[in-house]
Amino acid sequence: MFRRRHERRGQTLVEFALILPIFLLLLMGIFDFGRAVYAYNTVSNAARQAVRLAIVDQEPSKIQDLAAKQAASLGIDPSTVTIKFVNPDLSSGQPCDVVPVLNGCIVEVTVPYTYRAATPIIGNLIGPISISSTSRLPVERTYP
Repeated sequence: MFRRRHERRGQTLVEFALILPIFLLLLMGIFDFGRAVYAYNTVSNAARQAVRLAIVDQEPSKIQDLAAKQAASLGIDPSTVTIKFVNPDLSSGQPCDVVPVLNGCIVEVTVPYTYRAATPIIGNLIGPISISSTSRLPVERTYP
C-alpha cells in the first residue's frame, strides 16, 4: 500500500507570514535603539567640544555655532544651545556673567535634542525623547 505524501508548503508559508512582522518589528527596534545611542553620543560630543572652546573664547555665537556644527547630522539649531557662566565661589560676590569673564568661573554648555523613532509603531509607543548633554569646565583665558 502506498501512502500519499502530504504537502507542507502551505503550512510553512502561514508560519512565515505570522513570524515575519514580528521579526521586522524587532529588527527596526534594534535599528531605532542604535539611532538613539548615536544621537546621545553626538549630543555629548557637541557639548564637550563647545565647552572646550568656551574656556578660551567666551563669544556665545561662536560656541553655539561650534556645537551645532559638531551635531550637524542631527540638525541642531544653534539658538537652542545654552551657555551659562557660574561663579563657583559664591562668597566672593563677583558675577561671572559680565564681560570679560573672570578666570576660574565655570562655563556650562547644554546641547538639547529631541529624538523621534524612525519606525512609526515604535514612535507611537515611546513618543519623542528629550536628549541633552551638559558639560562644565573652568574658564582658562578671557578676552577683553
